[in-house]
Amino acid sequence: MKWLIGILINAFLFMAIAGYFSESFYLEGFTSALAASFLLSILNVLVRPILIIFTLPATILTLGLFLFVVNAITLELTDYLMGESFEIAGFGMALFAAVIMAIVNLIIQKTILDPSKASKKK
Repeated sequence: MKWLIGILINAFLFMAIAGYFSESFYLEGFTSALAASFLLSILNVLVRPILIIFTLPATILTLGLFLFVVNAITLELTDYLMGESFEIAGFGMALFAAVIMAIVNLIIQKTILDPSKASKKK
């Protein structure tokens, strides 16, 4: 169930990013956002662990910040596999979108999906 909620959240994030940055982030519609979100989740399961292992020294040296680059690479792979219905103008925009998605997902995770864990720590 959490997986489906994550796909929906990412689809809405894609729509929001495409709305604000329409020059460099393009979506055909909500179905494209859902498909891109589903594909991104598949890539996060299959490809992202391999990328993390290959980039482990850089990730350690940057204290984990290189993971944003790994996330941007998976977004670029999603862009490549989706074709013309999902377009990201460049790697800079993919990196920016990865940072925005990580921050928003963290906020949603801590406030909406798992609020009971946050209240138990107090």
